[in-house]
Amino acid sequence: MFFGSRSTNRVSLALQGGGAHGAFTWGVLDALLEDGRLDFEGISGTSAGAMNAVVLADGLAKGGQDGAREALARFWEAVASSAPFDLSVGADAENGSVAPGVKMLLYWARQFSPSQLNPFDINPLRDIVSAQIDFDRLRARSPLKLFIAATHANTGRLRLFRTRELSAAALLASACLPSIHHTIEVDGEPYWDGGYSANPAVFPLVYDCDASDILLVLLSPLLHGETPRSAEEIRGRQMDLAFNATFLREMRSLAHAREYASRSVLPLGRLERRLKRLNFHLVADDELMSQLAAETKLTTSLAFLQMLRDRGRAHALEWLSAHFWEIGRRSSVDIRGIFD
Repeated sequence: MFFGSRSTNRVSLALQGGGAHGAFTWGVLDALLEDGRLDFEGISGTSAGAMNAVVLADGLAKGGQDGAREALARFWEAVASSAPFDLSVGADAENGSVAPGVKMLLYWARQFSPSQLNPFDINPLRDIVSAQIDFDRLRARSPLKLFIAATHANTGRLRLFRTRELSAAALLASACLPSIHHTIEVDGEPYWDGGYSANPAVFPLVYDCDASDILLVLLSPLLHGETPRSAEEIRGRQMDLAFNATFLREMRSLAHAREYASRSVLPLGRLERRLKRLNFHLVADDELMSQLAAETKLTTSLAFLQMLRDRGRAHALEWLSAHFWEIGRRSSVDIRGIFD
């Protein structure tokens, strides 16, 4: 554990997963990199959050902040052009309507296993990350501490792939939806999407990083607008709740632990002191995310991804304008009020 000195503008990032909705996080990161005042120490990411985290670190290693912005843009543009056929036909990027191709894909995914639908394990995402990310360089000289979450398929346990363990397979494991993708094996063990066990894991940013500030970039709404009625809406909400449950529990536990440490009249240990000086910050767009159908997480329309990017940029810039001065000083969000 590293509980050492800190830079005033040093932050760690917790990046949630959410498929194509991860383009919102692309926009957040792009704005933070363009602003240039924050120093990233560690990133914990799941699924799309893991993709953004590793692409960001690889871009920083190759070309600094400008290189990271270019790497994120290149990755998401490659995702937009990776569909084996045009899934965007009939979709509206502005209102989040779902393309017929996405609906068809989801229908067949519920009827057959990935080995039946995709016997040759064609995975465009594998080609993208293998072509764009230098995993050897990252394992040896990553500019950031990386914590990539995956779920062991046979036990349900969280597996955190740390910087020295990174590989294309580890990254793909974090984003492996078992109804769509073949199970990913790493060192002979089967893994599914990290969202089942952590979305994302916050504890490594507490225990293994020095930064006193943690910025949460969330894709799953903390408050949904309406109770779902249709079968499709109910299935989507079930997925959201399942993928968010562990994160909500962890944040609730952290909120209670910080309150306990702040109220203690006894001498504080290292962990209590660490918890007491933690500051939390949040960038999210609940209004937008609660309106998007669950199926839009599979939409690869470039216009849709760019809309999400632009919303992420706008929210990040708004957050910087309102709360940058609080970095290193205090939390800009009440995690007890939100998560308890």
